[in-house]
Amino acid sequence: MSPPLPNLETFPPLRDWQRKALVGYLRKRSPDFMAVATPGAGKTTFALRIAAELLNDGTVEAVTVVCPTEHLKTQWANAAARVGIQLDSAFRNSDVHTARDFHGAVLTYAQVGMAPAVHRRRTMTRPTMVILDEIHHAGDSRTWGDGVKQAFDQAERRLMLTGTPFRSDENPIPFVEYERGGDGLQRSRSDSVYGYSDALRDGVVRPVIFLAYSGETRWRTNAGDELAARLGEPMTKDLVAQAWRTALDHRGDWMPQVLRAADARLSRLRSHGMTDAGGLVIASDQQTARAYAKLLDEITGEKAVVVLSDDQGASARIAQFALSEQRWLVAVRMVSEGVDIPRLAVGVYATSASTPLYFAQAIGRFVRARRQGETATVFLPSVPHLLGLASEMEAQRDHILGAPKDPDGLDDDLLERAQRTEDAEGELEKRFEALSATAELDQVIYDGTSFGTGARTGTPEEEEYLGLPGLLSPDQVAVLLNKRQTEQLAAQKRAAASASRETVPSPREPVVTMSAAERRVALRRQLNTLVAAHHHRTNLPHGKIHAELRRLCGGPPSAQATIEQLEERIATIQTF
Repeated sequence: MSPPLPNLETFPPLRDWQRKALVGYLRKRSPDFMAVATPGAGKTTFALRIAAELLNDGTVEAVTVVCPTEHLKTQWANAAARVGIQLDSAFRNSDVHTARDFHGAVLTYAQVGMAPAVHRRRTMTRPTMVILDEIHHAGDSRTWGDGVKQAFDQAERRLMLTGTPFRSDENPIPFVEYERGGDGLQRSRSDSVYGYSDALRDGVVRPVIFLAYSGETRWRTNAGDELAARLGEPMTKDLVAQAWRTALDHRGDWMPQVLRAADARLSRLRSHGMTDAGGLVIASDQQTARAYAKLLDEITGEKAVVVLSDDQGASARIAQFALSEQRWLVAVRMVSEGVDIPRLAVGVYATSASTPLYFAQAIGRFVRARRQGETATVFLPSVPHLLGLASEMEAQRDHILGAPKDPDGLDDDLLERAQRTEDAEGELEKRFEALSATAELDQVIYDGTSFGTGARTGTPEEEEYLGLPGLLSPDQVAVLLNKRQTEQLAAQKRAAASASRETVPSPREPVVTMSAAERRVALRRQLNTLVAAHHHRTNLPHGKIHAELRRLCGGPPSAQATIEQLEERIATIQTF
């Protein structure tokens, strides 16, 4: 006997973007529809409402959901059951047919890729709607993409969902439409787009504050040479990559100092309104994840939850953590896009992965809002590439085919191979030996703007930023960060004035030459002051002003801009 149809009258109310997208879908009535929405916006609810509409009007008789991971299968089935759609999350390829007491099944892309013929038969047996969750994963391998096309090209309806409609490669995404632009490149086309900036304006997601930490690093190359560099300083891409990995080594001081700061931030959030706030450390491999968990045990006195993809019961541990009040979760790849842990409010980006896709997926774990005023804080290494991604949180991206490659020297391909086995031994480790690393707060990034003039760990200056209230509106975050920076600058001026009074001046003062790092900090500070002044005159958001300067002058976000680029932007904004 077939299960009863879902009752549309009892369906949860839709958000504005969901209503508009639903109307667009019902008007279009074509086989394919692509919806792009930022993590936390409610893609699952939107998709299930469309499924309920199509089941009720007889357009389809069955629903199939395809998602990236086993954990998400359970999450989808539970969400569907709450609105009266029964999906079998335990369906196996050997079952061949879905039991009649279900409306359909939830599968993984890997499962479809292994036996596309099974799912093609299922799809052709009854008119079927297929929901392809995080559709970019269908391009992860030729087997997955070909399998999805073979299995579902005869589906009555296909709904593609993604929060990150771009990939780092050129594998076409099945059923996604591409349009050729004036530059000759093909870009993915979406039927509905609801970006992070839209969701932030509507209060659907949290504002994210990035705390970028620099510091001194030392390592030994495979040739036996010892090198030292300051994380965040201008250097070659190879040196950036090695300094970055040295900082992330659990045996140095950088990671303990950053984890201590992150836990202090978590305590602040818990004591000021977010009583169950949780933290997530994103590691590169199993061995390092366990080492980070041990550091957290020593820092907090509470055992951290470790989730590794090949551990039995990993999905159950994620679900248990989501419902608990435990402080820290350490994971490698399991807590990926779609995994819903709304209480995650503090993150530590402790991985060498550098692609926009990976970064967006990771930050998406922290933006899900539960009530107005919640903020999220992510700690990351002060690496130019990451600072650029943090500054472009609100940028909309499409999947582009035919674009020239711009390798960044950060070994994403090598890291991906390491992550597939979650084993850092071998090639990645033989390249160098980390010797030491120390941490120092370099800058705070919010809404595309860099704040602060640096602070050593454990100082009152760092505490000023770690102690930001946890319940703030986006506008309040910007105002408070401006206030903190102004106070920090005033304190530095007072200290300098006091020191000059205590020092007997010599007849001729030596000329003080600023280092490149000091010059960049001073220019960033000057640019931010000018942007803030323009904001007060025009009421334009800081991020839009910075974006206009980048359009006019070119170059990356200010967090990773060169001295010359900062000087050009300062000269340009002075003409506004």
